[in-house]
Amino acid sequence: MYLLDLPGIIEGAKDGKGRGRQVIAVARTCSLIFIVLDVLKPLGHKRLIEHELEGFGLRLNKQPPNITFRKKDKGGINFQTTCAQSELDLETVKSILSEYRIHNADITLRYDATSDDLIDVIEGNRVYVPCIYLLNKIDQISIEELDIIYKIPHCVPISAHHKWNFDDLLEKMWEYLQLVRIALVWGSSVKHQPQKVGKDHILCDEDVVQIVKKV
Repeated sequence: MYLLDLPGIIEGAKDGKGRGRQVIAVARTCSLIFIVLDVLKPLGHKRLIEHELEGFGLRLNKQPPNITFRKKDKGGINFQTTCAQSELDLETVKSILSEYRIHNADITLRYDATSDDLIDVIEGNRVYVPCIYLLNKIDQISIEELDIIYKIPHCVPISAHHKWNFDDLLEKMWEYLQLVRIALVWGSSVKHQPQKVGKDHILCDEDVVQIVKKV
């Protein structure tokens, strides 16, 4: 596993400003993204960065839309839903498809989808990546403010200068990457040297255990 330190995202990055397209292209290949924000003014910077990343087809902390879309040669638009829709109906779907010159397709919506969701599926080049927002400089805010920040989804407050709260960041990283620990054991409790075992394995005296991190 590698940790890449990418240049900062600036306004206009998705259009190539500041070599932004190259930076975002690398981010699209990552298993997890850290975005470092100033805890004193996080929301403005967060919105700007998300806007630039989304404009380049990168979706943070989202799942792919539960939409089935299949183009076909004839038969018109076959539109089905498995639940009530608040935004998309047959006419709206036809209008969106016509923008892509698609006049024959099967579409099934399995949740209350939006136009943007449908467009993402039609485009077919979106990348869905987990993201953790690192709210830096918590040494400059009060305990009451820190309590509020802890309630923000996908955020970990830290102080890079003082190296505060790095343990919480590490735990969050393991959670978002869905890493697991695998134990390798040498000794009399196993038949092979070494042997992979689970958490319920009973060790013998003088066994040697190695913990291996894997995705």
